[in-house]
Amino acid sequence: MTTETADALPTSAIFTAAVTLTPAQPEHFDLAFTAITQPCPWPKAYGGDLVAQATAAAMRSVTDGKTLHSMHSYFLRPADIGAEVRYEVELLRDGRGYSTRQVRGYQNGKPLYVCLANFAAGEPGGTFQAEFTDAVAELTDAVPDPEELPSSAEYLAERSGGSMTQKSKAYWSGGRSFDMRHVPGPVYLTVEGKQVPHQAVWLKPFDPLRPVEGLTDAQRDLAALAYVCDYTILEPVLRVLDLPWAKPELVTASLDHAMWFHRPGPVGDWLLYVQEAVAADAGRGLGTGRFFTLDHRHLATVVQEGMIRTA
Repeated sequence: MTTETADALPTSAIFTAAVTLTPAQPEHFDLAFTAITQPCPWPKAYGGDLVAQATAAAMRSVTDGKTLHSMHSYFLRPADIGAEVRYEVELLRDGRGYSTRQVRGYQNGKPLYVCLANFAAGEPGGTFQAEFTDAVAELTDAVPDPEELPSSAEYLAERSGGSMTQKSKAYWSGGRSFDMRHVPGPVYLTVEGKQVPHQAVWLKPFDPLRPVEGLTDAQRDLAALAYVCDYTILEPVLRVLDLPWAKPELVTASLDHAMWFHRPGPVGDWLLYVQEAVAADAGRGLGTGRFFTLDHRHLATVVQEGMIRTA
């Protein structure tokens, strides 16, 4: 057994708790919901909580069967951990083929997150998707099967150093709802593997995702992609700059985020998150990522810019 004990096995319930919303009386726009940010060992809440919670709020405002196909977000202020965030949804447009929502997150009376979300009814048209083998070949020579790679808990079990604490070690090991396995290797304490501007991460929920009130299973799975994408999207930038997470002077923060959902797919088995650094300068870095299923379906694409401060 790894560092987890039998009475404290890692669970995906952290994610489903994050995206469980409570309807509230709107104060600014048309609809409102509240949600609670989940525990983490950093000074402020995980940015993926905000993205996923806003995703859930936007989806709950669309009742005619349209499916979320894109989101564009800005992170305005850090969020407090374990505290309520209020999401106000503005119904900008409901057309026959597309609907658009604005979602703003408020905490302590101030806006801390804003996004635009678009929904599509879907219609006949051509089909194309990025080739899995081409995407992987661009980034690495080979991707081992996830079961051949160590989990975060196994990798960190006998390791320590830098700014890593017991709390951050436990969080990386089992506190993020998903098992994550890196290719060519993690960037927790050192940059494991080559210092290159790309990587891939196998990920899977620690246990089957639970139902979420107000969301269909398909909507919950979209929210799961929005939630988990933020954990590692800046890592190819950190990798090429030789900046592991536990470097004492490293400070990062999400600035803006865009995500496109191309086709549905269950988020219950292993997914491969193929990532690449695009640019880094002036204290900012840009990363891209693509989610693929085991049978090579391209589910979603992510682009995110973040602050990367080393002073």
